[in-house]
Amino acid sequence: TLRKPISQSSMADWASKNLNMHTQGIFRRRISISNMLSWNGGSIKKPMLITSNRTIKKEACEMFKLVQSYMGDRQTRMDRNHVALVTVTKCWTMQGLRDELYIQLIRQTTDNVCYRSLAWGWELMAISLAFFSPSPKFQSYLEGYIYRHLDSDEKIVQHIKDLKNKKITKSRKKRKQNTEDEGLPISTYAKYCYRKLQKVAVTGGKKGLRKPTVEEITHARNAILTPSLFGSSLEEIMLRQQDMYPGNKLPWVQTQLSQQVLALGGEQTEGIFRIPGDIDEVNALKLQVDQWKIPNSLSDPNIPASLLKLWYRELEEPVIPQRFYKECISNYENPDAAVAVVQLLPELNRLVLCYLIHFLQIFAQPSNVGRTKMDVNNLAMVMAPNCLRCQSDDPRVIFENTRKEMSFLRMLIVHLDTSFVKGLV
Repeated sequence: TLRKPISQSSMADWASKNLNMHTQGIFRRRISISNMLSWNGGSIKKPMLITSNRTIKKEACEMFKLVQSYMGDRQTRMDRNHVALVTVTKCWTMQGLRDELYIQLIRQTTDNVCYRSLAWGWELMAISLAFFSPSPKFQSYLEGYIYRHLDSDEKIVQHIKDLKNKKITKSRKKRKQNTEDEGLPISTYAKYCYRKLQKVAVTGGKKGLRKPTVEEITHARNAILTPSLFGSSLEEIMLRQQDMYPGNKLPWVQTQLSQQVLALGGEQTEGIFRIPGDIDEVNALKLQVDQWKIPNSLSDPNIPASLLKLWYRELEEPVIPQRFYKECISNYENPDAAVAVVQLLPELNRLVLCYLIHFLQIFAQPSNVGRTKMDVNNLAMVMAPNCLRCQSDDPRVIFENTRKEMSFLRMLIVHLDTSFVKGLV
């Protein structure tokens, strides 16, 4: 569901307080806010946002040139992938540049008369959101901007025509005018960016010590049209794998990662599911899995185990859908009632959950617990947050429900008959 964005007046108020107002001409007249937030073919001499950090002041002006290069408004010898990589890496390593990049992209995608440039600006925003979120104070502004483009394709095309009909500056007249139809509809980018913004604001973007790579840039661009296996709904994932694995009843990513954990001896590994795998290795595996590949070089079962937990946690709707949440935490002490809830789930959710429980039951066997030190309570504790999501903001409710979620999952591991899952893919 889409939240109502902040109003135009609130956005204008935010801009008036946070924009680093530029000047022009020999009398250094201040540029209006609307001009500050409209496409600019020249360079900028200072950041768009107020900052006292000298490094940010310098980098912001260089970054504006990179944004223009990516959008095709400035000539460069670098290919667009490399331009995106340099831009994203700057912001990923320097947190203070992130809001600056997003406000620069807002500027360059406003009153832009070249559709190709406009589309590439939105594409760079989509790529950036795969790596880092805006600051909490800027998120509402960016969200409001994206929201206003969710269903605006006809208005945008008309607006570009109107702008062209007016006598615009010579620098804009020189730009190619024959590229009207290049790029996806802007609403496609906006819808993707809106969903991505919601997620990255919670997850925090790319983690680890390794800098972004060209492969990750390409993957982020491709995800605009081809949804990732991570963060999508179960239905979307099954639809995506229809061509490659038409006979599968379960998500390929779920069964493959589960089998990898077992193949690498996960059921004999101390702290499995509790001890995280190396984050950079997990990121690398995620990239491979999203291309339907499982590398042969894996040796640590904690890597696929961590990615498997991430897959469950990032599902657009949890394995146990939200509408069944109250029923689950109401029956956390009743084995029969807990098992009955599972039978009420939609067929796909029921199969996915039963496969997970069957998988956890392997680890819950006494012979394995002796090695892993992960008994049924520990397994329920680490996996419950990936299956059930408390919607409350009240810390007391969250704390109380965490105990009930864990107890509910424990009931399933102990009492749910999952024998029918054997051999299911």
